Amino acid sequence: MTRAPSAAQRRVIDGADPVTGRVRGTEAQLAALLRRGLVFRHPRPPHAYFLTPAGHRIREAADAAPADAAPADGPVADPAAGAGVFAARAGGADEAAGAGPARVREVHSAWQGLLELRRMTNADGAADRPCGWERAHLVRAAALALEAAGHRPADGRADGYRVRATPQPEAVAVYAPDARALADCAATLERAGWQPGEYTEPRTGTRYLLASPRRV
Repeated sequence: MTRAPSAAQRRVIDGADPVTGRVRGTEAQLAALLRRGLVFRHPRPPHAYFLTPAGHRIREAADAAPADAAPADGPVADPAAGAGVFAARAGGADEAAGAGPARVREVHSAWQGLLELRRMTNADGAADRPCGWERAHLVRAAALALEAAGHRPADGRADGYRVRATPQPEAVAVYAPDARALADCAATLERAGWQPGEYTEPRTGTRYLLASPRRV
């Protein structure tokens, strides 16, 4: 059985950036996490350390239980939201509302951090297409791209975009209040490096986007 991280190592993991997964700690702590496969060291300067998928699972495990109880088509919350850090808004009645200056700053900072993660982790340093973190967190990544571009997520008081997981690999469904809003969401996702296509639900006739991260 794999030994659990020490208390000091857990503090490093828990303190990782919620968007990029970048971690900071002493050289000894980072080296130990690297040996255990919980972080990786980026090959380009400044040779920062980031959580691996295994590291992300450990970070999210403590807060995952409440999220696991949510319905499959419900809003996808950031597991760290309870700790007061940034959470992408996928659109849902039980998500926190508000789009004041503080939220605008948070979204802008998160988006800039994600662009930096793209530059650091895409093999060619490209920032115009999604990276591995986004492929592992499709709903949160697509929601962040939309909110960062100024789209309003749905909440208990107003309609807006909704991003939902789908059974298809590397694809999310995006809903909007009307055809114009849906087209605007498609344009935003395309600029952000996604490939959106418009479809119709057979039973309801509802139009929606099926969007996947672009690879090239």
